[in-house]
Amino acid sequence: MKKIFVILSMVFLSLAIFQPTYADVAGLVPCRDSIAFSKRLNNSVKKLEVRLSKYQPSTPPALALEKQIKKTQLRFDKYSKLGVLCGSDGLPHLITDGRWNHAGEFMIPGLLFLYITGWIGWVGRGYLQAISSSSKPTEKEIIIDVPLAIKFSLSGFTWPLSALQEFNSGQLLADDDDITVSPR
Repeated sequence: MKKIFVILSMVFLSLAIFQPTYADVAGLVPCRDSIAFSKRLNNSVKKLEVRLSKYQPSTPPALALEKQIKKTQLRFDKYSKLGVLCGSDGLPHLITDGRWNHAGEFMIPGLLFLYITGWIGWVGRGYLQAISSSSKPTEKEIIIDVPLAIKFSLSGFTWPLSALQEFNSGQLLADDDDITVSPR
């Protein structure tokens, strides 16, 4: 009985004491609250203002530096408004742990990247299939038939639906007999 009580006490204490640690509290703070982030902004602007003081007002270099100062302030302002987390160095960090409040940092750009790469692959696949039946397919791989390539590029945005349709009809995958095996 004593052993059961000790084991149950240990389990209860370990569950009661355990608290998951998230990146929000693991040294990362919102950029708008970060002192190091504010210092980075001030240092960046000061460096640009020092360079600006070397030029006469309304000259092209001065106007370019003023524009760069505004862009720098706007960039830092966007980071602070987006709720991005900064480290002790004052630099924004991407959180890729799957929480939806950080989806704009990694998941959405990642999905967009996958969509664009799929588009490129699907268009290239369609182009290669189309030229394979021509009289000189190797030549058309090297010297691209631009009107044909543009036709495939413009229709490529629906590639996920086309891929699903071809998968369901059995056209997407090749038979095992069609795949050559190297005789090593």
